[in-house]
Amino acid sequence: MLRVLGVLVLVALYISFIIDVLRTPRLEARTLPKLLWLALVVLIPIIGGILWFFLGRPRPTNGGVFRRRGPMAPDDDPKFLKGLDEEAWRRRMRERRGEV
Repeated sequence: MLRVLGVLVLVALYISFIIDVLRTPRLEARTLPKLLWLALVVLIPIIGGILWFFLGRPRPTNGGVFRRRGPMAPDDDPKFLKGLDEEAWRRRMRERRGEV
């Protein structure tokens, strides 16, 4: 049973390394071209993946944290929050004009 668990962990690592190489933009791969990294990870499963992790993977650019590539949630977007504040201010101004 323990052997099966070990094999499953290695297969999961192998798949995650392949996905990581595929999701990395072509120009951000370090040391070697992305296609060569993919071949290395596929042909030399675990060792290629470890090499990718330490030598080929892009370095974080903003203080050690990878930047988010997708859209932000509305409550995290400063422009959206500013728009909400401005709209609330306009609504209060309209209400004041109606009361005065």
